[in-house]
Amino acid sequence: MSRTPDHGAGADAHGRVVQRTDFVAAPWLPGPHLPTIWASLCRRPPPLAVTFEHLDLPDGDFLELAWAGPADAPVVIVLHGLEGSHGSSYARALLAGLDAAGLRGVVLQFRGCSGRPNRLDRSYHSGDTGDLDYLVGLIERRSGRPPCAVVGYSLGGNVTLKWLGERGAAAPVSTAVAISVPFDLGACADYLDQGFSRLYQRRLVGSMRRKFASKFASRPAPIDPGALHRLRSFRAFDDAITAPLHGFRDAVDYYERASCRPFLRRIAVPTLIVHADDDPFVPPSAIPQAAELAPPVTLELTRGGGHVAFLSGRVPWRSQYWCEARIVSHLLETITTRPAA
Repeated sequence: MSRTPDHGAGADAHGRVVQRTDFVAAPWLPGPHLPTIWASLCRRPPPLAVTFEHLDLPDGDFLELAWAGPADAPVVIVLHGLEGSHGSSYARALLAGLDAAGLRGVVLQFRGCSGRPNRLDRSYHSGDTGDLDYLVGLIERRSGRPPCAVVGYSLGGNVTLKWLGERGAAAPVSTAVAISVPFDLGACADYLDQGFSRLYQRRLVGSMRRKFASKFASRPAPIDPGALHRLRSFRAFDDAITAPLHGFRDAVDYYERASCRPFLRRIAVPTLIVHADDDPFVPPSAIPQAAELAPPVTLELTRGGGHVAFLSGRVPWRSQYWCEARIVSHLLETITTRPAA
C-alpha cells in the first residue's frame, strides 16, 4: 500500500488518500465493466442462516432487517446499494464474513427494498439518513450499547458518510466503512448517462419505475403513472419522482443536498473508504482529494476493480473478492482499539 501526495500543505489537518498495492484485478475480467457485471450476476456467496425482523417506524412506515451472526456479539449495520437488499451478493458475503469473525451483522433494507412496497408515498434516497439514525438508536436502547460500526455500499456508502458528517463527534460508533461511493450525485448521474454505463442506468431506472408502478397500482399516485415510460435517466426520474416525494425542489436540489462529498470534512470517527480508480459509476473528478477528508478518514484507491466488485485471482474457479476481507480486517483492527462509547 502506497501513499499518494497530500495535495497541499498541512497534511495533519486532513485525511489520507492511499493506493492499495495488495489488490490485483483479475486479468480474465479486464476493464471496469466486466468485473462489475460478473460480481452482480455471477457471484455466489456462501450459505448463511439469516433471521428477519419487521420494524415499524414512528412515521407509520416500516423497515425489514436481516440479521446474522452471534446474538450477543457487537453489531455491524450494513447498508446496501440502489435497488439492493439483504439478498444482494455483496451484502450476504459480508454477513458471512462478519459471522466468521464473531460479529453480528444486520442489513437495513431501505424502504420498499425488502420485496414488499412500503406504506407511505415516500421511498428511500441517497441522502436519507433518518432510518439509519433510528436503527442506531434502537440498537443502543435494546442492548445498552450502540452498534460498533456501519458499512455502506454505493448508495448506502453515501448515506453512511453523510450520516457520519451530520453527527460529527456525536456519531456513536467505533468506525465505519464505505465502498464504491457516488460522492457527487449530480456528476455520477451525468456519468451514468454516457457510453456503456447507460446499461447500468437502464437497469436501475427500469427497476425503480417498475417498483413505483407496482406500489401505486391500487392507490392514487403522486404523479401521472403514464409518464413513467418517459423517465429513462437518473436525472429525469429524480426530477419527477425522487425530488418531489422527499421534499427537494428538483433533481439539482436533491443532488446538491444529498451528496456526501460536502460532509466528509465533518467526520469525527475512524472511517475507511474503498474505491476503484476505474469505477464505471463515478467519474474521476468526483473522487475526493485528501484535503476534502477529515483527519480520521482514509480513502483507499485500488487500481481497477469496477463498482462493488474488487475481484482478484488469475482464473475464474479460484477467484477471490478482496473487498469483504478488507472490510472485516479493518473492523477487527478498529473496534478492538477504539471501543464505542
